[in-house]
Amino acid sequence: MSQRDYYEILGVEKDAGQKQVKEAYRHLAFKYHPDRNQGNPKASDEMKAVNEAYAVLSDPAKRREYDALQQRFGSSAHSRFRSSYSEQDIFSGSDINHVFEEMAKAFGFRGFDDVFREFYGSNYRTFQFRRPGFFAGGFIFGGPYKGGEHGQSAIPPPRTLGKLSRYIFKKISGVEIPLNGEDLEDVIHLTDEQARQGGPYAYFLRKKSKKLVVKIPPGVSEGQRIRLAGMGEDGKGGGTPGDLYLKVHIKRPLIQKIKKSIADLRKR
Repeated sequence: MSQRDYYEILGVEKDAGQKQVKEAYRHLAFKYHPDRNQGNPKASDEMKAVNEAYAVLSDPAKRREYDALQQRFGSSAHSRFRSSYSEQDIFSGSDINHVFEEMAKAFGFRGFDDVFREFYGSNYRTFQFRRPGFFAGGFIFGGPYKGGEHGQSAIPPPRTLGKLSRYIFKKISGVEIPLNGEDLEDVIHLTDEQARQGGPYAYFLRKKSKKLVVKIPPGVSEGQRIRLAGMGEDGKGGGTPGDLYLKVHIKRPLIQKIKKSIADLRKR
């Protein structure tokens, strides 16, 4: 894959609007479509680069992330962006398939499925899910799953999928997509002495009906958060559990509260 800048690939300025980005992509997709460039491997490489550039720049969130990387790392932004994005990440949510179908209807070219199978081989596949009154479909990329630790098959990353998409994928493939657990938050109430000295603190985690012993660091301050790794919501499908964050509230005697209020007023 070319290491060029995505804006350079599409031939648009960095402040180009979404309409300009799409028009540039339509023009280049027509120019490099494999049905117009048979026997020209360079055209196929350009088409794949154009597809990737459009998939990123047409997605506001991906575009913002890419722009931020450019500001920090300049010409190496592309390689840094791609190091954390799989093919599935790149093309998730893209309307590239619609653009290809428009060209197929207008010029008799092969459609999206045929072209992407040619470009990406067995790593690319489509799916459909039908029920009475409901239809859904899309495409996913295979190959080694970047985030897996046990050689799992490639699946769409959880952050790109909603509950419905995960349900559909599980019905089709029989594989439950790993989903990390949510973080939990709570407040613990300490006396002045407990905050100064630190030490063990008995805490009951209602969400899991568990008794925990929390180690309070000496000199903890009001509003400070203590993190208990892995004590948040459980993950699903092999996902990691979230964390528990305990916000410290220091119980002060009434006289100390009055003195603090007076001191705060004097500072104003």
